Amino acid sequence: MAQPIPLTLQPRDPKQELIARLEQAPAEHAAALLDGYELLQQLHEHGVFALMRGALGAKDKLVEAASEGANSTEAIRAMRNALILGRMLGSIDPDLLQRLSTSVSETFGDARSLQKKPPGLFALMTGLADRDHRRGLSLISGILEKLGSGLNSGTNSKPTK
Repeated sequence: MAQPIPLTLQPRDPKQELIARLEQAPAEHAAALLDGYELLQQLHEHGVFALMRGALGAKDKLVEAASEGANSTEAIRAMRNALILGRMLGSIDPDLLQRLSTSVSETFGDARSLQKKPPGLFALMTGLADRDHRRGLSLISGILEKLGSGLNSGTNSKPTK
């Protein structure tokens, strides 16, 4: 009959394995360590560590100042306006916004080429003959109509915080 082969495993010491890896790390990662030391030195020279120590030491005062600032009427309005602008931008078709961006950059791209003298009445009337000109005016007219309607309905209501 066959005899079983005895299997004896060395006891594993995870602490010794970590120490061995740590001893080999400087040789294996020398370039990364040198870059890290360089970065630390630059942060030290620019006073980033002193700033961070000061901020950690004054954390209560910083939190208090930030909460007072965030509780001001202006900050509340800024946050509300940011949310409204975010919703507004989210509702605009990206293709339309791209066309608008292209049109604006083509129109205002070279500020020196803009006319300093306003166009005459005849030039404006001639522009109305152009379909693209009328299409743009229609868009602007629609925006102004909605704005006027919103301003009219908002005259009786008082703005809230």
